[in-house]
Order: sequence, then structure tokens, then C-alpha cells
Amino acid sequence: MRLLEHEAKTLLKAQGISIPSGKLFTASSDVTYDKPGVLKAQIPAGGRGKAGGVIFVNTPQDVKRESARILGTNLRGHTVETILIEDQLEIQKEYFLAVTYDTTAKSPILIFSSEGGIEIEELARSNPEKIVRERFSVRKGFHEFQARNVGIAGGLKGKELVDVSSIIERMVRLFLSCDATIVEINPLGVTSKGECIACDAHIDIEDEALFRQRILFEKYGIGKRQSGARHQSEFEKKAQAIDDLDHRGVAGRVIEFDGDLGLVIGGGGASLTTFDAVGKNGGRPANYCEIGGNPSVLKVKELTKHLLFKTRGEEDCGHYECRFQYSGGPGGPRCDQRDSGIRKRPFRNDRRVQNPWCMGRGRMEDPSPLRSPIL
Repeated sequence: MRLLEHEAKTLLKAQGISIPSGKLFTASSDVTYDKPGVLKAQIPAGGRGKAGGVIFVNTPQDVKRESARILGTNLRGHTVETILIEDQLEIQKEYFLAVTYDTTAKSPILIFSSEGGIEIEELARSNPEKIVRERFSVRKGFHEFQARNVGIAGGLKGKELVDVSSIIERMVRLFLSCDATIVEINPLGVTSKGECIACDAHIDIEDEALFRQRILFEKYGIGKRQSGARHQSEFEKKAQAIDDLDHRGVAGRVIEFDGDLGLVIGGGGASLTTFDAVGKNGGRPANYCEIGGNPSVLKVKELTKHLLFKTRGEEDCGHYECRFQYSGGPGGPRCDQRDSGIRKRPFRNDRRVQNPWCMGRGRMEDPSPLRSPIL
């Protein structure tokens, strides 16, 4: 889940990292700002500047005009419901800082560059030598000497080295404590007075760890929202509520389609391949739904019930089948739990569940409904 900029900055401020002074406004607010500022649309997406979502305003008249223009508009697939106006700063230098995961090395990594204010992908193409990387262990933690080494490698010295190293440590602490997949400050500005300020911030929280961050979100007023720009249908929202019943496994990530064959498939590659194969052979999938990990019997039961009782508006879908397919090695997901959930769902005479098909699975030695009729 991507946080809005003002939410990300709230978490950075809680760690002792300086942020610009500013105010948050909604469409119902009386938008007033009596100093030169920067008006920023608050949406969970990047590229706001190129899309016209970041505007410099110098007078109260500019603030009124631009806020009225941008509030309620669609920007990069999101409706702008809030705007953040911050003081304009005299920035002398800009740095790039980020903590994220290196999926190849399977470890967290710190990225620093003395060239801030531009996209890191662009910098990696044009000036890769200006990017400093430092991997670290989650178990061993991140230490002060590592932060100093990164700063020195990036050409920092004196007070800037001390200040930026401190910010790096605090960013890593936030990254680990809030189950983030990325904590980014771009740019980290150095003012004419030598103060380091997070001018813009980007934080993503791992969706599977949101249940562990409820207290943090409540404390700072951060609301849960759908990831990505696509809006969920009511059918998909109900499926998401099923997945939120508990944190064990995945059972409820559904994308709805206008078909009559419900699909619940375990395994990322298998799910995509099966979905494509159904369409190629004349089938009409009613949904895409991947089930993974070891979801509880309750979640599987409720998901099966939800798919079988699908309607279109006020009308029933008519003839409808639900197909389950599992894959995985002997040490993989426990398919016996999934089988139990399927068998516990309510029955409908006009709808049937095809016997789940399985390619290797955990608990292979257990008695399994896979070898007996489920209807």
C-alpha cells in the first residue's frame, strides 16, 4: 500500500527527520495560504510533476485558482481529494536517498546519490557511477559506520556527512519497523542555512503486513486504501474483506470478469497459464483468483461461497461452475486445509464445484477429498 506524501512525511517527522512547513486541504476546506508555496496533489502514485500535480504558487490568488482547478480532477488514474501546500525553500543541494529490497540478492539495500530531484532510473542510465549502494542484513541491523561509509562514498564530508548519515539511520529504522517495501526521500534538500529537509517522500507498506501496522496507522491517522489505480467492483471488495479475515495465506484477491466459470488457482504461473488456457479454448472466466500460502479453512470456505453465489446486479448468473486447481511441492501449501474449506461451503443445487485438480502438494499422505466427489 502506497502512502500519500503527507502520510509518508508524518512518519519521517516522527523519526526526527525535518520536513517543510505546510497545510493539508480537502475540497470542503477554505484553501488559504499567505506565503509562496508549492501545491501538491495527494495521490498514491508517482510522476505527479509531469502530470501537472505539483504547482508553484506565489500569491493567495494563485492558491485559490490552482486549488480549485486541481481538487476533484483525475490525475494518473486517481481522484484528487486532498492537496498539500508547503513553504517554498531555498535549496542549495539535492540528494537521493532510498531504502528498499534487492530482490536478486534477497536483502534490503540502501541507495544514495548526490544527484537528487530526478528519477533514479534515469540517473542509473546516464550517470550510474553517482549511485552508491549498501546492502545490509535484517537480522544484524544497520549500523552507524555503514551510514558514514555510504556518505563518504557519495562525496559527503563535515556537517553534511553527519546530518545525512543520521537521516539514513532513521530511514532504515522506519523501513524495518513499519514493514515497508520502500522508504524514499527525493529530493533530500540542503537549504541555504545548511538544514537537511525531506522535500518529497515515498513510502510503500507491504500489503501482507498491514495487519501489524494498525496501531501505527491509527496513531497517525493513516487510512487503508486499495493499492494501484484500478477501482474495485463490489464483488472484488467483498472478496478482499474475506482475505482480511485473518493474516494467514492469501484467499480473496479477486479480479471480476463477465463469465460463468469461477477459477480459484494456487500458484502464480499456474494461475495465469490456466486463465489463458480457459479463454483460448472458448471458456468464459468469471474471475481471476489466486490462492496461496496456507489460508485458513474459514477463508477458503467464505471465498468458495462468495464465488458460487455470484450475481450480476439483481440477477443470478445462471449456470455457473467453480474450478479449483492447486500446485506446489511436498513442502508447499497445505492443500488439505483448502479441501476442508471447499467442503464446508453452502450448497446450491444449480451450481457445482468441480473436483480440485492437484499437481503435487503439502500433506500428500493425508486422506484427501481430492480423491472423492465434492458435489
